Amino acid sequence: MKIAILGGGHGAYAAAADLSEAGHKVRLWRRDAAALQPVIDSGSIVLKDARGVREVPIALPTADIGAALRDAELIVLPTPAIAQDFIARAMAPHLVDGQVVFLPPGTFGSYVMARTVREAGNRADVAWAETGTLPYLARKHGEREVNVTIRAIRLPTGVYPARKAAQAIDTIRVAYPSVHGCGDALSGALMNAGPVIHPPLMVMNAAPLQHFERWDIHNEGTQPAVRAVTDRLDRERIAVREAFGHGGPHYPLADHYDNDRWMYGDAHKQLVKSGDWRENIDLHGHRYITEDTELGLAFLASAARHAGVDAPIAHGLLAIVGGFLGRDLRQGPRSFEALGLADLSADALRQRLHDGE
Repeated sequence: MKIAILGGGHGAYAAAADLSEAGHKVRLWRRDAAALQPVIDSGSIVLKDARGVREVPIALPTADIGAALRDAELIVLPTPAIAQDFIARAMAPHLVDGQVVFLPPGTFGSYVMARTVREAGNRADVAWAETGTLPYLARKHGEREVNVTIRAIRLPTGVYPARKAAQAIDTIRVAYPSVHGCGDALSGALMNAGPVIHPPLMVMNAAPLQHFERWDIHNEGTQPAVRAVTDRLDRERIAVREAFGHGGPHYPLADHYDNDRWMYGDAHKQLVKSGDWRENIDLHGHRYITEDTELGLAFLASAARHAGVDAPIAHGLLAIVGGFLGRDLRQGPRSFEALGLADLSADALRQRLHDGE
């Protein structure tokens, strides 16, 4: 299958190498042409995983987004949600009927990007899908080298508009057989693990993150008190899903720590063992704040308000992060109010998510 991978981070390089090795014709687009040059020059990415180290040829590494998207059946965006507006505007002149865009994860970006593309004048009938996490736990180890610690074994995926769900899921499963449908875009967005796992870790590890040069929030930073807060926040997420009528499985985050039933299977011990997550994290600029808290957690808190679900942990964490950022995060760009969804009835919202605009 012809697949475009858009992005230059850990997940994009992992996806480009993994899907190329699986036999797909991959175009890897990165807007920073200079940073992509080592991959362009070599024509490959070095992939490291449990099977060893090898060079994986990439069909087309390019800084030309039009070339990347041309005739692509599947477009994968393993990029932070803060980049979605720019990428949607860059994609808009090139998208055509029948293409499928996959956001792993999306932070409700399936809805947001579709609207941005439409506002840019492109009315192509495109399916936008999003899931709860990246297909890989991965870290880049160099300019064109990526280490994959874990591959996801379950990827619950929602689609916007939901009328295109069957086509989208069938297409994505050619690349990612672990994908299964979970309903509409809101259901997919409320599967997002980042806004549940990362804000408590950032808030409750703020002192060591600012004191030590490197700190592993998933190892020393994950203690019983942190787990207690995370579990309560995740119960709020599940309550919001249920309030909107979304059934299980809800993939409770506790399974990530306690058993093999979560999206990555039994992954937490391997994540810690790899050492790749002992890193320097800036409390103001890291994506765990800019993406998972300012956008993702704010979206969850807003969804809870809209659904009438009591979510004190979500609102409390949002207030604390707003305290050290120096701004109110309650009415951010992913709130129901900002998205124009706050005044819709439950039936009208369901219809909007099914039919599209």
